Amino acid sequence: MDEEGLLAGKLPQEPPSGLTIKISTSGSKIGKNILTPLGCSNSDSTSPNLKNSIESSPCNSPLVSPPSSAFVSALQSPYISPRAITPKPQENPAPPENPTPVSHSSPPFSSYRGSQSDDIPSSSYTPPSDQYEYSDDPTEAKLKYVTCVPVPDPAPPRISFSFPVPRISFKGPVSPASNAKLRSCDVYIGYHGQNPNLMRFCKWLKSELELQGIVCFVADRAKYSNTQSHEIADRVICSVTYGVVVVTNSSILNHPSLEEIRFFAQKKNLVPIFFNTGLAEITGLLNCNSIDKECREVIDGLVKSNELKLEVNEGNGRSCVAKAAGILRAKLGRKSVAEKAAEGFEEIPFPRNKCFAGREKEIMEIETALFGCTDSSEQDYAVPIIKGETSGQSEGLADEESDTFSSSRGGRFINLELGGKCKEPTLEAWVEPVTGRNSLKRSKYKKSKSGNYKTLDSSVFCINGVAGIGKTELALEFAYRYSQRYKMVLWVGGEARYFRQNLLNLSQNLGLDVSADAEKERGRIRSFKEQENEAFERVKRELFRDMPYLLIIDNLETEREWWEGKDLHDLIPRNTGGTHVIITTRLSKTMNFDIMQLPPLELTDAMVLMRGKRRRDYPTEELQFLHKFDEKLGRSSFGLWLVGSLLSEIAISPCALFEAVNQVPLEDGSTYSYMSMSDEQYCKSNPFLMKLLHFSFMILQQTDGRKNLLALRMLLVGAWFAPAPISATLLATASKNMPAIGNGFRKWTKCMSLAFSCCSGCGLAPQSEEDAATLLVKLGLARRANRQPGCWIQFHPITQVFARRKEGLSAAKATVQGVRKVGNPSINTNHLWASAFLVFGFKSEPPLVQLKAIDMVLYIKKTAVPLAIRAFTTFSICNSALELLKVCTNVLEEVEKSFVSQIQDWCHGSLCWKRNIHGHQRVDEYLWQDVTLLKASLLETRAKLLLRGGHFDGGEELCRTCISIRTVMLGHDHAQTLAAQETLAKLVRMRSKV
Repeated sequence: MDEEGLLAGKLPQEPPSGLTIKISTSGSKIGKNILTPLGCSNSDSTSPNLKNSIESSPCNSPLVSPPSSAFVSALQSPYISPRAITPKPQENPAPPENPTPVSHSSPPFSSYRGSQSDDIPSSSYTPPSDQYEYSDDPTEAKLKYVTCVPVPDPAPPRISFSFPVPRISFKGPVSPASNAKLRSCDVYIGYHGQNPNLMRFCKWLKSELELQGIVCFVADRAKYSNTQSHEIADRVICSVTYGVVVVTNSSILNHPSLEEIRFFAQKKNLVPIFFNTGLAEITGLLNCNSIDKECREVIDGLVKSNELKLEVNEGNGRSCVAKAAGILRAKLGRKSVAEKAAEGFEEIPFPRNKCFAGREKEIMEIETALFGCTDSSEQDYAVPIIKGETSGQSEGLADEESDTFSSSRGGRFINLELGGKCKEPTLEAWVEPVTGRNSLKRSKYKKSKSGNYKTLDSSVFCINGVAGIGKTELALEFAYRYSQRYKMVLWVGGEARYFRQNLLNLSQNLGLDVSADAEKERGRIRSFKEQENEAFERVKRELFRDMPYLLIIDNLETEREWWEGKDLHDLIPRNTGGTHVIITTRLSKTMNFDIMQLPPLELTDAMVLMRGKRRRDYPTEELQFLHKFDEKLGRSSFGLWLVGSLLSEIAISPCALFEAVNQVPLEDGSTYSYMSMSDEQYCKSNPFLMKLLHFSFMILQQTDGRKNLLALRMLLVGAWFAPAPISATLLATASKNMPAIGNGFRKWTKCMSLAFSCCSGCGLAPQSEEDAATLLVKLGLARRANRQPGCWIQFHPITQVFARRKEGLSAAKATVQGVRKVGNPSINTNHLWASAFLVFGFKSEPPLVQLKAIDMVLYIKKTAVPLAIRAFTTFSICNSALELLKVCTNVLEEVEKSFVSQIQDWCHGSLCWKRNIHGHQRVDEYLWQDVTLLKASLLETRAKLLLRGGHFDGGEELCRTCISIRTVMLGHDHAQTLAAQETLAKLVRMRSKV
């Protein structure tokens, strides 16, 4: 017999002194019980608050008894359970169909009886018959226990110290494995309070522990309103290995929290976490005369268990969760099963702006909208789980969310899924269905710190404003200030063409596998649409569960996805779980999300921004010119930042700078086919800002007396890259393909000459790629990015718009050549897509860059094909990848037609004309061969990818064409021809199976 069995065998036959036994009376209502203390010696010393809490407890907890070594040792055994409830017999009971007192069969649903041999050695649990399942008689007892050996009626009921398996209501059949899950919990997390941030922290801790392979149970037992919830929670408390109690100032006044602290402290497995309080504040209560003996014991247990010193505040939530998870993992002897973040991944893409000015009111508004008021006494926050709109995990039995529901019958369904991460959310075990949605809505308003009520429709907050107003800077500052409140900050570019790819890129940072199916791995081949939807769902399930992430979607261009027209709600669900979403956009309205119109900076903050990094002091007459800048720029944050950067980096006064910028000639009113209407309108609406950018370009051109500097070339080619960080190496490589930059700036005055003379010798002349990139950052035209290795920068969208107007499509061609030479698909995915848009064009947009045949072959080999294969296999972007390969095939066919046309013209021409043909005018037969073989390779690749989506007929046709080409060009026995024949055989075989 093991140690637990010995402990169970040595239990006294009579209940120990001080044990509180609950007796159900026939005249009481449901949930009303009489607590009969048996020789409780400490009943007089209990404080009124704690005494009232004990008396109002809906069921007896095994944690109520005073400390006793024998009792505590008994509680450590899984065979110890509370005394059975003895209901009063009914006056006219209905005779059961099969009156068997010992053996009972479990009903098909809505009840569960555990294994008698494992869980209930001394008594058996008898569920009522189905006809009494939902009886409205208040005197009817819900739980009945029948002893194995008949006992005479006058004898008192047998006292048992083992937990009987309570009746749990389910919507469907229940397997006996549910009882095993109750006993398999490693950690119990107890808390008390209505503060939503407290609930959010406990869910975060639970999710983090489950990510480490530790099974948890989260509960606020003070919210439990029925007996079965308390009994199951008590069983979990007595069986877990470690108990985590999140202590707040209200925990000392909460009797269930006191029970948990005392119990775990006695077992020496308590891990206290102080939430917005500290041990010193709690121990200060010892000096109060009103503190009773029980509270003193609880505080003493906290003091003895506080060697870990886990205290949570607004600035260390992430660190505390990580530390607690590490401690519990070490104590349990578990190895971390969490996926490591991608190497080189930086949460926030840009460094913090040390010159950030103003916007305190806006930051407080975002904080209030997302976190609400931290005062729990003012919160009435109940977030219901609505069917079909959640992707979070189960929190444990009868948690705070499931307790917010009540139906007309007063019933609740309780979740017993306590395992690890759930692949799909199941709501059937959460709550009973109700009619209508109004009863499921949570509290619509909450108080802000200023006392005003704000709507609480979702955890999505939109920042709206014109270009250059400072939306990105505001989101960046918020991310740095509150990053500790989140597991991770995820930054996503919202530009229409790249939005889907940016969302799927998060899978690598989150350790998710969203790759497409291999044709051999699955019994049923799924369509491309199914595979793409599943990839999105995996990312959504990870993002929008109880693990808190901060998702920032910067510069959202449209409410619908550009590739397939998906609605934004398909990407961002209504219930975001613990994740907060901040969207920056120029759209005046974004779905039905809360939106904040970002106003211009205050004048004082604008003056701080224009004074620059060096914070120079200017005389009054110079400050007047700063006011003129503010007026001319319309208080645009981007324009003010440009002014401050120029004043900080070059030796020029505000007066000279204003005169120089003011004399820059305006651009002509010509339009460009490759410019969008919104960009053209913005440039026309902000002429002074365009002059300021023009002046910055001339600074780059005249620096150190040399023209066509590397920094200027990098700026011109950078205008055609994707709106994402770019490495200085990639920019420098692309800039080397730039033609000579024409000098279109001749109308300069003496004031401009004075400005340039101020620039000479100021140390701005770049010497290397990194120096050139740093120069662009210093002048405010770009910002440095947190990417490694090397130097990475990202251009402001307004800078890119202006640069496209300066040099035109010659810079675009240089961008394509640079991407072809050093573009790495694993780190430059968006830039490769940007080059593909330039070369091929998509949808109704025509191609902007025309490549020679040899350059086109190299581009397709080095850039397009690797990009398509990676998009398909790694991110399940199936249709777009196939479309890209199809476009490449069509382009090669056009090249072939041009070769054929040249041959025909040569054959039908005059003999005199043939003699005058030079070598470079002839058709390059080797190039023609490369084009044809590359076309065959593309056909085979497309066939292999179509095989993965079940398109066997289309794949077979492409593969036969590939075989014909290779047979003619290479022969029947060539390795490439045989490989294509093998692919064809696989297609035919798979089609026959289907």
